[in-house]
Amino acid sequence: AFGLWVANLFTSKFISSFLGTLKIGSITLVMIHLILGYLGFRIGTIKASEISLNSLPLFTKKEKESSNFKILDTSVIIDGRIADICETGFIEGSFVIPRFVLQELQHIADSSDPIKRNRGRRGLEILNKIQKQVDIDVVISDQDFPKIKEVDAKLIELAKRMSAKVVTNDFNLNKVAELQGVSVLNINQLASALKPVVLPGEPMTVKILKEGKEHGQGVAYLDDGTMVVVDDAKKYMGKSIDIIVTSVLQTTAGRMIFGKIKSEAGNFFPISNT
Repeated sequence: AFGLWVANLFTSKFISSFLGTLKIGSITLVMIHLILGYLGFRIGTIKASEISLNSLPLFTKKEKESSNFKILDTSVIIDGRIADICETGFIEGSFVIPRFVLQELQHIADSSDPIKRNRGRRGLEILNKIQKQVDIDVVISDQDFPKIKEVDAKLIELAKRMSAKVVTNDFNLNKVAELQGVSVLNINQLASALKPVVLPGEPMTVKILKEGKEHGQGVAYLDDGTMVVVDDAKKYMGKSIDIIVTSVLQTTAGRMIFGKIKSEAGNFFPISNT
């Protein structure tokens, strides 16, 4: 703005000196100044609009947005929980759906196997649900890699080129992507982290659904799918009982809770590991 003001100062002085040599009226002189001023303003605004902020070396819009791209794989779309997470507002940015993932979903939806067909159709319904989310942008990517045959390998290559994260439930894809330096958001890991903390000595009520591996054991499940193994609970099959948690085992596949029937546990005092 300062540069334009200086240029206008010198230019107006030059024009005034030039026009002063001509025998024209003051009204005409004012009109000429107004016309030249308007032309200068128009040229300045047009040129300014041609300047792209993306040419700056730091903090460009493209660089900032690329880090928010999240590529969805087939497993996480069919699973469906990603749509529920979107509704909470905990996830932001743009979802990228590769064309080859859509084709895989369509192929599953057209399967002669009724189970696969239902899974494929569910995946397409989930995508439609995500697209209706106000705060989420869904981008369909036509970028493909004909020389790469496996869909998982295509996903990793696309993530590298876009500097994007891969959203998946697939354990193997998760590990391969991490080995190649691609960031992964695993919905199963998120669900595991959000499970309520259960400590030895705490009471809970469970419904015994089946027999355990050991003699007399009964097995129940929490709402989040956590298995609960209860000693001497086989006889309560199909019934809800009160138990006391005796221990919690965390494994790569998830966690298992072990307990005893409350009426038979007596005074249970958990052993401290400290």
